[in-house]
Amino acid sequence: MHRTIRIVLITLTAIAAAVGVVISQRPTPTVAHASGLLHTTHGNAVEHIAAMAAAGDIHAGHARDELRLAAAGVQSPAAPANTNLPADNEGAPARLAASPRKGEFVTIDVGGTPMRTWVVQPRGQGKAPVVIVIQEVFGLTDWIRGVADQVAAEGFIAVAPDLLASRGPNGGDSQAFATQQEAVQATLATPPGEMMAKLKAARQWGLKLPRSNGKTASVGFCFGGSQSFALAANESALNAAVVYYGAAPNDATPAAQGAPPAPFVAGAALANVKAPVLGLYGGIKEDARIGNTIAPTQAKMKELRKTFEPHIYEGAAHGFLRAQGGNNGANMRASQDAWPLTVAWIKKYAS
Repeated sequence: MHRTIRIVLITLTAIAAAVGVVISQRPTPTVAHASGLLHTTHGNAVEHIAAMAAAGDIHAGHARDELRLAAAGVQSPAAPANTNLPADNEGAPARLAASPRKGEFVTIDVGGTPMRTWVVQPRGQGKAPVVIVIQEVFGLTDWIRGVADQVAAEGFIAVAPDLLASRGPNGGDSQAFATQQEAVQATLATPPGEMMAKLKAARQWGLKLPRSNGKTASVGFCFGGSQSFALAANESALNAAVVYYGAAPNDATPAAQGAPPAPFVAGAALANVKAPVLGLYGGIKEDARIGNTIAPTQAKMKELRKTFEPHIYEGAAHGFLRAQGGNNGANMRASQDAWPLTVAWIKKYAS
């Protein structure tokens, strides 16, 4: 396994004890990426997310931790502007406003349901791969739109679908939710088949663009990272997949209520993967929920003779690309290594 190791001195933060959250091995002033999540708490949504986290839902666990940190006022410091990387969460709105590329919202039909989708094309007139940019558990945010803009800056056509289309109040999408907690709850409650139908519709739509070169890739983050892996297992024509701190399909039997979550079992669906998969992860200690899935996934992909290249950035947190200023520089070091790998992977397999 190709492993990129970053070693930093780590201490437990007193903030974790104050808010009752276990933040594994994160330094005091730069805990994970809570910024951008300061919204009014709605008890039912928070309780629902907490219950799903207790039942072993990996992404519910991360969302719950972030929301608690946000409620406690814990912010990840803004990273210095670096145009060779996507902007971090704080810098995304300004980067979007200043972008020389034309980004626009379009509507894609998904079996009769309209899906708002953010599309950014690279400058020039040449053909390019279509890259499906898959959102985190928080919906189609400015940060994901900013990532799509950077994808286009690298020479690809970026298509970022709103996977919460029709799931919001009054049939709305991500922008219709009053709180981040409610968007998270709606994301976690959306059936996998519906998610996959939306991702496949976005891919098919992108392939029909005049500038498409006929090849496609996916890149996703956290929840979206898992969806990127799932798309590779469900779409044989996908040319490349990039997974940021997301899990592979899991065949573990759900644990009984009140019992510890069942250990991760790499899914049989991995046999269907055709696209080479690049995995980019925070440290095993810093992101144990996802970290514990990497070795079983690697073993299964090797057994199946599939291409899977994981990189683990010790010291970096889950969500390091969105919180580049966090974890005493470890998140930025991870981002500076991971993003060029992402671009090179897509160019190698989809250009």
